[in-house]
Amino acid sequence: MMMHNSNSLSHIRRTAGFTLIEIMVVVVILAILAATVVPKIMDRPQEARIAKAKQDVRAMEAALDLYKLDNFSYPTTEQGLEALINKPNGSPEPKRYRDGGYVKSLQNDPWGNPYQFLSPGEHGDADIFSLGPDQQPSDDDIGNWNLDK
Repeated sequence: MMMHNSNSLSHIRRTAGFTLIEIMVVVVILAILAATVVPKIMDRPQEARIAKAKQDVRAMEAALDLYKLDNFSYPTTEQGLEALINKPNGSPEPKRYRDGGYVKSLQNDPWGNPYQFLSPGEHGDADIFSLGPDQQPSDDDIGNWNLDK
């Protein structure tokens, strides 16, 4: 059996954990970092909403392109984006509609409103867009025709 003297045991106890001062220094450093980083992040919620809307429009545009590849035309404005979830009625009838649709669900834009759809559109064969932060037709609309702005 090996015996330890009391000095080596107390040395092990002191080096085994963090001291209160070390923990406080880390907390102060984290607080300083948070105080400088959080305001920069919090100043950009509108930019984050715009980026999300652009991402959603791109995803719906890709789904509409698949719909057109299968059915030779986009759904009409009346059939709407709902045609990506459920087989639409009316003309033109989709002859090769995919089982399960083209998307699982339709989301609202980041401002809580449904995405808009026109086919034929003012900017192309099919326009998908959000009315943006002001929810009025204006220059801040986010559509598949201006995603690179």
